[in-house]
Amino acid sequence: MFNLVRLVTLGVTKHTDDGFLTVLLQNQIGGQQILHHDHWIDVPPLSGALIVNIGDLLQASIANLYLITNDRFKSVEHRVLSNHNGPRVSVACFFSTSLMPFTKLYGPIRELVSEDNPPKYRETTAQDYVSHSFSKGLDGESRLLKFRLI
Repeated sequence: MFNLVRLVTLGVTKHTDDGFLTVLLQNQIGGQQILHHDHWIDVPPLSGALIVNIGDLLQASIANLYLITNDRFKSVEHRVLSNHNGPRVSVACFFSTSLMPFTKLYGPIRELVSEDNPPKYRETTAQDYVSHSFSKGLDGESRLLKFRLI
């Protein structure tokens, strides 16, 4: 019998989320994986659980906390694989820059920058960040590289 759900089930290639935060509600069907030390690790599905992903924009904003948090706040590369266990339903809520003023400069938190801990990212406008993010698409490479200083 023809199975339309199987035909239209798609995955998502390796990427990081470009916004500030992503909150994801998924069903019991697996498929989400994170990249850890060059190995793909399955994220076990837990129906009703929320997955919170740090986005690239949050990583850049708090990048100077790396000494305190030991790189705990990092935008994680992840992907979604389709499978034959049934339809995977994910509901994502993205917190991003689309409604922020386009002329304001954003960058590392000034109170966290010093001679010993210089900024890792240059300041940029939301417009420049969003334009760059859309032009890159999901190519598997962090959108932050364009803005990185060191």
